[in-house]
Amino acid sequence: MTDIFQALHTEFTGHSTLPWPVVVVRIFGALVLSAIIGFEREARDHAAGLRTHMLVGLAASCYCLLALDLVGRDFGDDVRMDPVRMIEAVTGGVAFLAAGLIVFTSGKVKGLTTGASLWLVAAIGTAAGLGVWLIAMMATGLSLFIVGVLRSIERRVGQE
Repeated sequence: MTDIFQALHTEFTGHSTLPWPVVVVRIFGALVLSAIIGFEREARDHAAGLRTHMLVGLAASCYCLLALDLVGRDFGDDVRMDPVRMIEAVTGGVAFLAAGLIVFTSGKVKGLTTGASLWLVAAIGTAAGLGVWLIAMMATGLSLFIVGVLRSIERRVGQE
């Protein structure tokens, strides 16, 4: 039983080749900078507003951090592969799927935030698959804040 707990401890605390403080600063930096642009778009009543911009910025930072993490890993001399291609394949495939959710109906754009959240979930799934749990958990928590808490704030501000 001790071996199982040790393996789980290693799984959730290890793996990243990047220092965790750097990961945290980069993710939050991308989130804040994306929010600034998204807020401006929201204030001008554009279809892609605060939440959409924050989700896309968060997803992009996750993919970049995951790519840097993969590049820093040692796969041995016998392995002939480009690990970043895995991220490119996930990103391209999910972006195509997410774009299909965005529709223009009755003079309104719908599905932007859903498309952005699908792209982000792919980044979270990639992070979990690589065992980079801090990135996966931070992105999940931040996305729930973006789509849940910010939505209720937007509604309250819109009612005033």
